[in-house]
Amino acid sequence: MNLMRTAMLLAFMTALFMGVGFLIGGKGGMMIALVIAAGMNLFSYWNSDKMVLSAYRAQEVDERNAPELFHMIRDLSQNAGLPMPRVYVYDNPQPNAFATGRNPENAAVAASTGLMEMLTPQEVAGVMAHELAHIQNRDTLTMTITATLAGAISMLGNFAFFFGGNRENNHPLGFIGVLLAMIVAPLAAMLVQMAISRTREYSADRRGAEICGNPLWLASALQKIAGAAQHIHNNDAERNPATAHMFIINPLSGERMDNLFSTHPNTENRIAALHEMSQGFGQASTYQPTSAKAVRKSRSVPTTGPGRGTDTSRKGPWS
Repeated sequence: MNLMRTAMLLAFMTALFMGVGFLIGGKGGMMIALVIAAGMNLFSYWNSDKMVLSAYRAQEVDERNAPELFHMIRDLSQNAGLPMPRVYVYDNPQPNAFATGRNPENAAVAASTGLMEMLTPQEVAGVMAHELAHIQNRDTLTMTITATLAGAISMLGNFAFFFGGNRENNHPLGFIGVLLAMIVAPLAAMLVQMAISRTREYSADRRGAEICGNPLWLASALQKIAGAAQHIHNNDAERNPATAHMFIINPLSGERMDNLFSTHPNTENRIAALHEMSQGFGQASTYQPTSAKAVRKSRSVPTTGPGRGTDTSRKGPWS
C-alpha cells in the first residue's frame, strides 16, 4: 500500500512537471521536462534526505556528544522494533523536529536545539516517537520526495514568467498557459504536500504515543511547539517552504487554521485525540527517558499548555 502510494505520487508529480514544461515550451519543453523529472525522481530517491538535512545544516550526533538524546532514540527505536536511525541536531531556536530517509534502514531523525531547550525529556521522547512512527509507516520517502519535486515545480513555474511569453514557444495556450504554469502547477504541488501531511500526522501521533507509552507527553509537546512557532521564526524553513510538511508542527509563520491550505491538522484537534487516546493507557508509561527518572516519578505526566505543570524554561540535560 505504501509502495503504491509512493508510486502514484511520483507519477502525479512527474506528470505535473511535464505539464509545466509543455506550457512553457510546447512538446519540446515537455520532453525536456520528462528527462529532468526522471533524473530528479532517481536522484530524490537516493539523496533527498541529504538535501533536507543540508538545507537545515543539521549535524549528526552520537552517544559521545549527545548521549541522552541518542540513548532516548535508541530505546524508542527498540520499542518500535525499528533499526536505529541516524540522529541529527540542527541549530534553531524554534522547537521542532522532522524525520527523513527512503526506508527504515536508511532513516534519520533531526531535532532542533530549541526543542531540547524548551521541552522536558518526556515531551522530547513523545516528539521523537512521533518521528519514528513516520519512519515505521514509511511516510518519510513520500514526504522527502514530495518536498524535492514540489520545490522544483515551483522553480519551473517561476521560469515561466521569464521564458513563457516567448512567441517562438510552441504551446497552444499562449499567455493563459504561462499563467497556469506560474500559478496552478505550484498550487497543485502544494496541495499534494498538504493532503499527504494532514492524513499522516494523526496516524503518526497515535503510533508515536504507543511507542513512548504515554499520549500526554506528545500532547504537551505539541502545545508548547505550536505556541512557540507563532513567535519564533524559522528562517531556514521560510527559505525552504516545500519542506514545511515534514515537521511535526508547521514551521512557517501564519499557520493557524485547519483548512484546505494547512500543511498540518489543527493542533488542538491533535491534542484532543491524544487526550482521548490516553484514557485507554495506564498511568505508568512503558518507557521512561533515562534523564527524566531523577526529575519526575514514573506516574507524573506533563500537563498540556505552557506554564501548567511544566517549566518551559528548563533546559534539557543535553544543553
